[in-house]
Amino acid sequence: MGPGRLLVMLIFAVAVFALAGCEGGGGTTTSVQFLPNMDQYLTPLAPPGARFETLNPGLADKPDWLAGQAVTSVKSPDNKTLLVLTSGYNRVYTSTPSTPYPWYSPDSNEYVFIYDISTNTPIKKQVVTIPNSYNGIVFDPSGKAFYVSGGVSDNVHVFSQGADGIWAEVNAPLALGHNNMGNGLPWSADFGNGSINLQIGVKPCAAGLAISRDGKTLVVANYYNDSISVFRGGLNNWGPATELDMRPGKSGGTVGEPGGEYPFWVAVKGTEADGTATAYVSSIRDREVVVVDLNGALGVKARVKVVGQPNKMTLNRDQSLLYVVEDQSDRIDIVRTSDNTLVGTIPVIAPAAALPASLAGFTGANPNSVTLSPDEKRLYVTNGNLNCVAVVNLDAARTGGQVAGLIPTGWYPNSASISADGTWMYVINGKSATGPNPDFRYSYGPPSRPNGFLTNHYNPQLTKAGLQSLPLPAATQLWRLTAQVAANNRFSYADGARDQEVMKVLQANIKHVIFIIKENRTYDQILGDLEKGNGDPALAEFGEPYTPNMHAMARAFVTLDNFYDTAEVSNDGWAWTTSARAPDVVERQYAVAYASRGLSLDTEGTNRSVNVAYKTLAERKAANPLTPDDDDLLPGQTDVAAPDGPNNEVNKGYLWDAALRRGLSVRNYGFFVDQTRYNVPLAAGGIPLVKAPASTGTQVAYPASAALAPYTDIYFRGFDNSFPDYYRYKEWEREFDAYETAGNLPTLSLVRFMHDHTGNFNTAIDGVNTPELQQADNDYAVGLLLEKIANSPRYKDNTLVFVIEDDSQDGGDHVDSHRSIAFVAGAYVKRGALVSSHYNTINFLRTIEEVLGLPPMNLNDALARPMTDIFTTTPAPWSFVAKPAPILAGTTLPPFAALSPVSRARAPKSTHDARYWAQATRGMDFSSEDKFNFAQYNRVLWKGLMGNKPYPAAPSGKDLRRNRKELLARYHLALK
Repeated sequence: MGPGRLLVMLIFAVAVFALAGCEGGGGTTTSVQFLPNMDQYLTPLAPPGARFETLNPGLADKPDWLAGQAVTSVKSPDNKTLLVLTSGYNRVYTSTPSTPYPWYSPDSNEYVFIYDISTNTPIKKQVVTIPNSYNGIVFDPSGKAFYVSGGVSDNVHVFSQGADGIWAEVNAPLALGHNNMGNGLPWSADFGNGSINLQIGVKPCAAGLAISRDGKTLVVANYYNDSISVFRGGLNNWGPATELDMRPGKSGGTVGEPGGEYPFWVAVKGTEADGTATAYVSSIRDREVVVVDLNGALGVKARVKVVGQPNKMTLNRDQSLLYVVEDQSDRIDIVRTSDNTLVGTIPVIAPAAALPASLAGFTGANPNSVTLSPDEKRLYVTNGNLNCVAVVNLDAARTGGQVAGLIPTGWYPNSASISADGTWMYVINGKSATGPNPDFRYSYGPPSRPNGFLTNHYNPQLTKAGLQSLPLPAATQLWRLTAQVAANNRFSYADGARDQEVMKVLQANIKHVIFIIKENRTYDQILGDLEKGNGDPALAEFGEPYTPNMHAMARAFVTLDNFYDTAEVSNDGWAWTTSARAPDVVERQYAVAYASRGLSLDTEGTNRSVNVAYKTLAERKAANPLTPDDDDLLPGQTDVAAPDGPNNEVNKGYLWDAALRRGLSVRNYGFFVDQTRYNVPLAAGGIPLVKAPASTGTQVAYPASAALAPYTDIYFRGFDNSFPDYYRYKEWEREFDAYETAGNLPTLSLVRFMHDHTGNFNTAIDGVNTPELQQADNDYAVGLLLEKIANSPRYKDNTLVFVIEDDSQDGGDHVDSHRSIAFVAGAYVKRGALVSSHYNTINFLRTIEEVLGLPPMNLNDALARPMTDIFTTTPAPWSFVAKPAPILAGTTLPPFAALSPVSRARAPKSTHDARYWAQATRGMDFSSEDKFNFAQYNRVLWKGLMGNKPYPAAPSGKDLRRNRKELLARYHLALK
């Protein structure tokens, strides 16, 4: 062991606790903060002299409201002013409906925070607003103006400083002119019956900005139009935009060849005045830096291929070198601009001495910005997923180097700026820990208090941004800070002896795993009324009357009352739940999309609603007739949101990829299925609601993952709220019965039961058309599957069933907004146990991997402990009988279709009928999980379900494991 490694290990064990007494400034004195959904610690005050402050825009009517999702920081040319831009959710709700979006208050903006940094310590001077944004901001070289990309507004805002020092937008934004259209599936289709509104199209998005040194050329990355727009003229004299489509088939190259798509960041070299003006544009999907000649007519002159996803970039002072930070591959690429050649790469996860050998080859740090020191001897790289800044020492030629150390930050750093003298650093962080959200109610809530929609307790609203400022640490301090980052991220983790013993037994005896993913519920929302565990019955909106099988599983096997979904919403939830990571492109997009600020939900195989699992245009049109006749629309099979596997295997970072690499058999029921056709008219290519499609050979599922396509059951309908989970279960049962007979059940089965999401009340079939009924339908399907396994002589003792929610965004919880339900059932699971061990989504996936003998997929699961506390090494007999919720007796699902009218009339009733819910949710797009504003949907549901029923307030953060009998008695009394 080298001296550096030894030092890290010595400091590692005490690093977190040694800082417990530290204090900081700028609005916080908390030196150590735990992220339960990530199993990480945050220590932004660990660097000596560090300050951390939240971003308060100073809203007149909400003075305590804080902004979230800070993404980019830039300095003024004189180095005295720092700008911090937000691009994310930042919606503020009001009880008074307003336009264009009901309940969005006039405060629902994005922000530029303006700080004076002339004395190093940042002093907030002003906050300006823009309606929308997406990461791009740049100062004019004169220092008299700055420019902000308008995101879905498809424009560029120009702010100038007046004589009084106040910044203001004095002219109309610079228009980009994309007519509200991005490159994706169309907004409407005409199949001879007139134009049909499809609600699946995508809008434009202005992203990265860069300006030439003379201030005469401004370049904008059109993120969803695969192009750049160039303005010429200069401050107060900008002409109209000139646009270049960077796709090869549109710019003089080969038709149907990938290139230039999802352009995110821009750097500009030279000037048009001397004929050297060149733009460097990062193409995230196609993993290249597109080099564009800006002199005269625009044209692509080179494409620099890279391994990972190129993110932000910076040029050195003489513009001879371009430094490009890469997500996925976790490195810096160095491009020589004289000939546009890649001349060097630098890994940026951590110093070699700080990483155990067991982590070699894994990625997942999410590096997302790079900053060059004033003396050009160092790079500072924000590692979003490791909550740190990597300090990279460059070699003498500046084309190589290595990480010298790590500086701890807040949660998910997105950008760093360095003072002119190189002594201070400013780091902006996009997120924060959320804590409990007991006032965020899907349905019930105390009538004397506003619901979570109005109290702004939605997950993306609860994650707040922060500005960390600090003197740059001396070399002697850097190792201690590196050790702190290592401790925060559990770099020294190794399985204990019992963990190894338990997993060895499971690996020897478990031959099959059935992995079920459900949608959007918190622990209290479902199990708050359970007689054991830390649940608050006041928040049990879908308790035992609607979820008897979830309750039975918790009682019969293990109640996990300290389990957390890693994700914030479904969009990043499907990434975390299937791969134990969310790439930076997902982290940047989801909050913007959920705020109805444009962008699409790309994490289940479709990009901009285009199914990229199919290679050719003919194949795509056969799978989806809505696909436009354009060979250059996202050609190839690269999925921009998919994680890479070990050793930079592109898009192969999912659980099923790990299983397939090991030669295991896989079967897919509903994961990564194209959802665009389920909620469009049949005339526009919709797929009919066929209850038993296999019997007629009717394909109802079109795979949206190239890797999963050969293993996907095309008769198992994907995400569609009109279709009961009961029929999904029946299709799974049809195949399972065949496997039972043949003895060839796949090793890993992926099953999506999604109806607890709820929606589509006007088109839902068989009377399963209210929130309560859809929740009960989902619960029954899970129970039926478990009963089927329990009754299988061949598989009951060598199969484990894992059940998880992809996220917990849709309800309140008195412990943490991420706390959720999770279940595991089988012969080797403990019986009737309450297990309060801290676990999250990543532990869940690591457990499945360990059971199947799979290696980790990335840094996150490599550092996660398997959930061995729920298992026993001695199998025990088990059984399970599915029990339908009584409310289902009022539906016409097959198990209840033969009931007499009297029995049907006796069934419990929903609070409102389908007509009410259809009217209340009119205009909401249920074609994909959370494709609309989900916080608004929660308000509608709260209003419809709560009525005037009194409900006890939730004691946030309290341990409610004790005195459960008394607590539940009070709860049931209050309901009478």
